[in-house]
Amino acid sequence: MSVFGFKINEGRVIDYDKTDKRIFNYLQKNEPSFNLCIFCGSCTSTCSAGNFTDFNIRKLKMNIRRGLTDNIEKETEKCMLCGKCFLICPRGVNNRNIILKVREALTKIESHDI
Repeated sequence: MSVFGFKINEGRVIDYDKTDKRIFNYLQKNEPSFNLCIFCGSCTSTCSAGNFTDFNIRKLKMNIRRGLTDNIEKETEKCMLCGKCFLICPRGVNNRNIILKVREALTKIESHDI
């Protein structure tokens, strides 16, 4: 078989019936500012952790909203909780508290509380 320098990409369809919405539902109840996010990217552009790592809080919040929670714990550990994202947010989304609530939700999931 010849290789011509390209390949077929895997499908990018998200099956929402198979996604894990527990973290999203937990944030809906415990951090109402999560719903105010318009995904403008201001938080990501000012993020100190994002300057030193591949942390992207905008992508993290989008994956939580979509129910794609495979690498959520690893991603939340990258956040330094400095709060610069909260200061720059035009909608007043408390991203620092969102990270803390995600970590809280992950521990509750591990202990089967949610």
